[in-house]
Amino acid sequence: MPISEVNKLSRLFQPTTGRIGPTKKTEISSKSSENLIKYGFIKQVNSGMYAFLPLGLRILNKLTKLVDNEMEKIGAQKLLLPALTAQHLWEKTKRYEDNAPELFKVRDRTNKQYILSPTHEETICTLVSTVGLLSSKVLPLKLYQISSKWRDEMKPKLGFLRSREFIMKDLYTFDIDINNAQETYASVCKAYDNIFKKIGITYTKAIGNPGSIGGTMSHEYHYPSDIGEDIICICSSCQYAINKAVCKESHCPECKNELHEKNSAEVGHTFLLDTKYTIPLNVVHRFNDKTVPLVMGCFGLGLSRIFAVMTESLSTKEELRWPKLFAPYSVCIIPPKAGSKESEGSQYVDGIIDTLNELNIDAILDDRTNLTIGNRFMHARITGFPYIIVIGRSIVHNVQLQYRPSLALVSSATKLAVCQVLP
Repeated sequence: MPISEVNKLSRLFQPTTGRIGPTKKTEISSKSSENLIKYGFIKQVNSGMYAFLPLGLRILNKLTKLVDNEMEKIGAQKLLLPALTAQHLWEKTKRYEDNAPELFKVRDRTNKQYILSPTHEETICTLVSTVGLLSSKVLPLKLYQISSKWRDEMKPKLGFLRSREFIMKDLYTFDIDINNAQETYASVCKAYDNIFKKIGITYTKAIGNPGSIGGTMSHEYHYPSDIGEDIICICSSCQYAINKAVCKESHCPECKNELHEKNSAEVGHTFLLDTKYTIPLNVVHRFNDKTVPLVMGCFGLGLSRIFAVMTESLSTKEELRWPKLFAPYSVCIIPPKAGSKESEGSQYVDGIIDTLNELNIDAILDDRTNLTIGNRFMHARITGFPYIIVIGRSIVHNVQLQYRPSLALVSSATKLAVCQVLP
């Protein structure tokens, strides 16, 4: 791949808001939110509403791809539902009154009332019910989307941990009876476990609080975090975990050891809803010459929350850090400064880029050769590129003109400023 076609930092839209290093204390009290804004990954455009800038969106897209792959493995089908839901549907399921203060409400020109959906149980049920009786061949039916959701938070804070607009993956399942629904529930939870294992950050699956969504069974996925607004009770012996809001005992019901409280941030929630929504919205199936309501499950993943909390878990006050699978670019290439003694090393950039491309490694070139190597190296570190290739003095002295490059990638954590491209 020629240099003209590679991604370049000089062209990157990355509006930074401060110098490298610690800053004065702001209203934002989480290092992830502060640094995501400071280093140009997201930008606040309204209270509790953020734009994903190019680097941030690359991370979100990689996370989305992982989720899509795991959903495909369990036979889930992706769709996209409208952002607006007719208000009367929420009234029909008796959810509107309890949730009204947190709903964004709009009226069209005919005065019909809608809400900006924080979740889509009513919409998906209405969609499925309008196609008529479902064939048993399509059951269990698993339909999901990844889209923006809205909640009119009274006091938005901590970036995507408490925002008014957020990105969520919501999956809705439909089964013929409760036994089949329980099997589907278990298969989706296993897929969620796979997602969190591949992200690679320690997480906790806890018995959940059904809240206003309801259901007969609920589990939550949490990342331990000091800025998290949830408290989970965990047994250090058998790892039993439960949300404090639904915990009735001080000791584990399984091994009788004491439960300990931990602050955490909820990033996923699963519900076995039974027929709470399918009965009022007439989602039915013909079975043994009878029309029966389908049994429903709902499974949410807060992708923008995962984006924020994995940053909070891994980063320092000065540097953003990412799981390698989700770094905005896996490799940052830093050529010599223009006019320096090492400037002839720039001739090897094309070969390095070609090799990375052959290995299917995504890379970005820091072509701002008016800056020193040290300055650009520091920028790569605070941005969170996991590997940095520096073309410095060593390559100029040691590389022959005829060579087939093999790359020694240098982790940003090692603080090494030079790696060699060997013949």
